[in-house]
Amino acid sequence: MGLGKQAKTLSKPQIKMLSELLINTRYGLRDQTIFYFSVKSGLRAKEIAMLKWSMVMNSDGSVGDYLHLPNSSSKGKSGRIVPLNKDLKKSLISLLEQHRQLQDFEPQTSSIFRTERSHSTSAQAIVNMFQRWYKLFGLVGCSSHSGRRTFITALSEKGVSVRVIQALARHSSLATTQKYIDVS
Repeated sequence: MGLGKQAKTLSKPQIKMLSELLINTRYGLRDQTIFYFSVKSGLRAKEIAMLKWSMVMNSDGSVGDYLHLPNSSSKGKSGRIVPLNKDLKKSLISLLEQHRQLQDFEPQTSSIFRTERSHSTSAQAIVNMFQRWYKLFGLVGCSSHSGRRTFITALSEKGVSVRVIQALARHSSLATTQKYIDVS
């Protein structure tokens, strides 16, 4: 992918604006939590779509501090343990409270993200959500990968080692991680 074709990164004010706008949509908590998984944990659309409650829960049924992402839910063999940002964890706790009210909720097998017609969602549905949101809010050049690039760039700006970023981004190649970092 050429540098000019990469998804744009989001600024802190844009992240705050989107977060505040998404919470007020029809499925606000779900939408905001999807956005947070992208921008605050660097997850890909496929990874977000594959998330199950068991991946974020402690043995006592509460939301933990980490996401346990298996290889089957990620790209290739890039399953990892991913720390949960405090805003993301707070959203997950609220979303879990909603899901516990559903008759068909099963902590070990239920998907974190549902649609009106299904108990789960697809990677393409997640990609489409991001396209719709960015278009609605007038953010040109953004895609479902914008949150991932923003997450990686923010870590770099904080002085986090590129090797650590590579591990958190689940990249097999250091060169790939370096391409994700927005130097503007």
